[in-house]
Amino acid sequence: MPASEYVRNLRDRVGHELIMFPTVAAIVVNDRGEVLLHQRSDNAKWNLIAGLMDPGEQPADAIVREVEEETAVQVKIERLAGVVAHEVTYMNGDHCQMVNMFFRCRAVGGEARVNDSESLEVSWFPLDSLPELDQFTHRMLALALEDDAPPYFAAPGEGGF
Repeated sequence: MPASEYVRNLRDRVGHELIMFPTVAAIVVNDRGEVLLHQRSDNAKWNLIAGLMDPGEQPADAIVREVEEETAVQVKIERLAGVVAHEVTYMNGDHCQMVNMFFRCRAVGGEARVNDSESLEVSWFPLDSLPELDQFTHRMLALALEDDAPPYFAAPGEGGF
């Protein structure tokens, strides 16, 4: 069952109450050192390519799938950049806590384009010319782009970032 169907079934039961989901996000870099971002169709904000894991899906499979579904770009995972929990309340009032595994990936094929209904626009950006991004996204970018850094996680008792 795809994650979207799973979430609809769960929301029918719990309404707008808090639900926890496993999610993945990709910091995709090309050979020019640019980062792949998309402008979300639900709020028109620029963000990393990300999504819910399908039930039974491995995180690495989910990130490769999400990037190709949303942008038509094929990636190779270079490393796990971190794991962090964060809360989101959507415009419709749905309250979620995402446990996000974010990966540094290298583009290995495909042409970046809008490839599904989740994006208004898809584009490569030089690091010195990024569009407006939230603090959470900037932090994930910085951690993922730090060469040879260990994966980030909040230490016991810390709140994350």
